[in-house]
Amino acid sequence: NSIEGIERIFAEWGKDIAAVIVEPMAANMGLVLPVPGFLEALRGLCSQHGSVLIFDEVMTGFRVARGGAAEAFSVQPDMWTFGKIVGGGLPAAAYGGRNDVMEHVAPLGRAYQAGTLSGNPLAMAAGLATLQEMESQDAFNKLEQLGQQLDKTVAQKLSAAMQAGKLSYVRKSSFFCFFFGNGTAPRNFAEVSACNMNQFNKVYHAWLNAGIYMGPSGYEVGFLSTEHSQQDLERLVSVVGENI
Repeated sequence: NSIEGIERIFAEWGKDIAAVIVEPMAANMGLVLPVPGFLEALRGLCSQHGSVLIFDEVMTGFRVARGGAAEAFSVQPDMWTFGKIVGGGLPAAAYGGRNDVMEHVAPLGRAYQAGTLSGNPLAMAAGLATLQEMESQDAFNKLEQLGQQLDKTVAQKLSAAMQAGKLSYVRKSSFFCFFFGNGTAPRNFAEVSACNMNQFNKVYHAWLNAGIYMGPSGYEVGFLSTEHSQQDLERLVSVVGENI
């Protein structure tokens, strides 16, 4: 999330940088969104120096938008990697990119990529069915509407605690995260690590006791589902308010 940092690295090593791979929004250290201009700066530097910009969209692909984070943030990479949703609940991964990049892969090019389960018919059918179901249900709009409901619920129930610096809240599409002991949303891993993980553990166990199943680490995010209701969101946020 440091524009100055990537500019310094490219200024010194730009001619040697073949590719840059990045999660367009980090979701394995809580939820850390790109600071304004960061992805755009990375796109510009990669284009300037002839480096391939790769978005790791294993978590964000087909989740934050139909076109993933590239669509959500309006920044186009040269290549993508996908996983999770793309297999419809079965083990699968995929990658893709610009025509001139992908033409280097066999049989058109010299780079050979294959595996025992590559293109597994069952996983491909499950992934396609999942994406078709999401499209037919208008799932992306429903998830955003749920997210906006969660925003309002957090504002109603936790605004005083956030103003007091007891926690911060971040959401993008169906991703959300609470950071404890920090009134400002973290911008990098160091700031995430400085949050109060003991407070998270207290809230986490309170969630469990209330029948709410969240990730067991302060470094994980929560996910909204089209099956969640306003009542679910109220319970989720109420437990936070009762335990900080």
